[in-house]
Amino acid sequence: MTQTIDREIHSHPSNPLGLDGIEFIEYATSRPQALGRVLEMMGFRPIARHRSREVLLYRQGAMNVVVNAHDAARPGSVVPAETAVISAVALRVRDAAAAWALALERGAWAVPTHVEVMELNIPAIHGVGSSRIYFVDRYREFSIWSVDFVPIPEVDQHPPAVAGLHWFGIVQYIDMDRMDDWCEFYRELFGFTELPDDQRFGIMPSGKILASPCRSFYMQLVEPVPELVDVECEEMLQRIGLGTPDVPAAVAALRGHGVEFIEDAEVHSNEHGALTRRWMDSVTFELVHDVGEPGAAPAGAAR
Repeated sequence: MTQTIDREIHSHPSNPLGLDGIEFIEYATSRPQALGRVLEMMGFRPIARHRSREVLLYRQGAMNVVVNAHDAARPGSVVPAETAVISAVALRVRDAAAAWALALERGAWAVPTHVEVMELNIPAIHGVGSSRIYFVDRYREFSIWSVDFVPIPEVDQHPPAVAGLHWFGIVQYIDMDRMDDWCEFYRELFGFTELPDDQRFGIMPSGKILASPCRSFYMQLVEPVPELVDVECEEMLQRIGLGTPDVPAAVAALRGHGVEFIEDAEVHSNEHGALTRRWMDSVTFELVHDVGEPGAAPAGAAR
């Protein structure tokens, strides 16, 4: 009965690819240990290693973060460098092959697959910059981590989330005059919908916010500051947004782990949200007030 209901929900016209949340977010870096220390301060724990690549899986609660230091030398892929970048996002879908095929039909660009022995073929399309968007349909009883990764011995495979942290969204930087193009990309391929300009979350007011069709995460598109239009603007996935039902409690807990937050006249922690200081010249996290449970429809406070 439950499977039948899931199928009806995920095949709704407003959710054409059957999105069901985020399975993992991947960073590429040639300094995996340095990034690992950052992730551990944020509450993530290393739980598994890839069978054949220099790739490590971190987890807290229902969130998976992949740290990829493997230089695959594949055309168009992100080559790990000292500056860590968000190189991929994996979206949960009901049927990965069907979602991938429909995305291509709607104009997406396919990423060629290079599957090695004992590896899963996870279909992907090109995202912003050199990033990739994967489609994953194995995330319940049998997951992709059961095939490609080996658990680290004597490590808790399901470490609890700090202060109820869970995926809230991803912030993407875009170039000037590209807002309409990117809104169309997420709307036509995935079924995202634009929120009214007066509906905001957290403490960072810039950009256009798009809600996923499964209502479990957001994309925030941010253009350059008008006064800096002469500066070259790289389009990229810039940071991760983490939801929590109690921002002050999350800030206090993370500070206990050594995390520093921006506290100045323009940006400072409050009950709506908080922004960490930057590590490795590129890595930062945003906390957002969200009373929803992980995997449920976000319910952040509108501002």
